[in-house]
Amino acid sequence: MTARMDRKFADVASEGRPVLVTYFMGGDPDFETSVSIMKALPKAGADVIELGMPFSDPMADGPAIQLAGQRSLKAGQTLAKTIEIARRFREEDQRTPIVLMGYYNPIYIYGVDRFLTDAVDAGIDGLIVVDLPPEMDDELCIPALQKGISFIRLATPTTDDRRLPKVLENTSGFVYYVSMNGITGSALPDPSLIAGAVERIKTHTKLPVCVGFGVKTAEHARAIGASADGVVVGTAIVNQIASSLTEEGKATDATVPGVEALVRGLSAGVRSARLAAAE
Repeated sequence: MTARMDRKFADVASEGRPVLVTYFMGGDPDFETSVSIMKALPKAGADVIELGMPFSDPMADGPAIQLAGQRSLKAGQTLAKTIEIARRFREEDQRTPIVLMGYYNPIYIYGVDRFLTDAVDAGIDGLIVVDLPPEMDDELCIPALQKGISFIRLATPTTDDRRLPKVLENTSGFVYYVSMNGITGSALPDPSLIAGAVERIKTHTKLPVCVGFGVKTAEHARAIGASADGVVVGTAIVNQIASSLTEEGKATDATVPGVEALVRGLSAGVRSARLAAAE
């Protein structure tokens, strides 16, 4: 679990490059297509997969991910089915870390103990639950850590040096630095500001720092990867899926290949990131 995550970051660091973390919404546009997308991601160059748990009221998500969640829920996706996507993926891939990302409400309704038991059984390595602050660690974070599942916390430009130690207190796996204030899918921030932010966070933790929000192209991935331990891409992948669907929101023959092509390009970007920084 945690070991798989640590091993992946160590292996990729030994290659002299940042990790590519890819997000997509579980069940978008349907269960079987989601399974195919997830299986395609590592083959296209993804190192870590964030699997979105759809929720009806996603307060931190931009329009693209909100729409993906709506498509998923409309197609009958549930938290149990999202965990099942991970289980199906694990039948073929035992090496790629999986992080479930979403909100606490569906987990609370599912039942924390049942959720963690099923997550461990399905081979989940980490959790990102965006609406659970450190003050509520007893709810899910501590029980998850006791089960061997990393609890990955978000840091933002407004997380100052007084707040940061509290945010990092029970964090494991990696730190997800949200490179701007606002919702997902916003514009890319200045890469030079990102370098300073990553450096500041690293004065407080030995964990890898992955940077996301606004990364859409190989060039973006290359720029951010020059200073970060990992680059997180979500909205661009979700938009790629959306652009391939029929007017009714159904998958087409272009859905999975389109994601593969995009991720291959992003992967090329992170693989040249340190080379570009050294020039």
